[in-house]
Amino acid sequence: MTRERRKKAVGEPVAGRPAEAAAMPHEKERRIISRVYELGEPLCEAEGMELVCVEYQREPHGRVLRLYLDKPGGVTLNDCASFSRQIGDILDVALDDAGAYSLEVSSPGPNRPLGKRRDFIKYQGNTVEIRVSQELDGKKKFKGILEGISEDTVHLRTKNATLAIPYERIVRARLVN
Repeated sequence: MTRERRKKAVGEPVAGRPAEAAAMPHEKERRIISRVYELGEPLCEAEGMELVCVEYQREPHGRVLRLYLDKPGGVTLNDCASFSRQIGDILDVALDDAGAYSLEVSSPGPNRPLGKRRDFIKYQGNTVEIRVSQELDGKKKFKGILEGISEDTVHLRTKNATLAIPYERIVRARLVN
């Protein structure tokens, strides 16, 4: 379920899209994601759902705010549509400084994103793909068996070694089928 959120930010071109040259600092992205979790988790809980993951990123057609929901038995299209309407109205007010973005709400699907520390425990033993912000051993992308998390370190067994990946460096993690 996609919901277009078009807002005109200061200095934004008339077309309604952020200026291509103006890259959003990572700190602002983190702040927006944190705010969406803060507003979305209570709404999900009230509806008997879990806010699995929030992504906010630039894509070819502009910024996308993507929320993944789940519940026992799985979420339906109606669940996503209802949640999108509710959270969309809240975010219109709360993210007034975010600029233009498209809101997408969906189920996590088979390549479920791992967005919370508890996910790294829950999906231990599964094959995952992890992308990090800074290179580790000359790479930014890793695939292997998730061995869990201890304190602030995610343990991943690859073909060649077992890696200790600092949790704060993880940009994206997903189950791989």
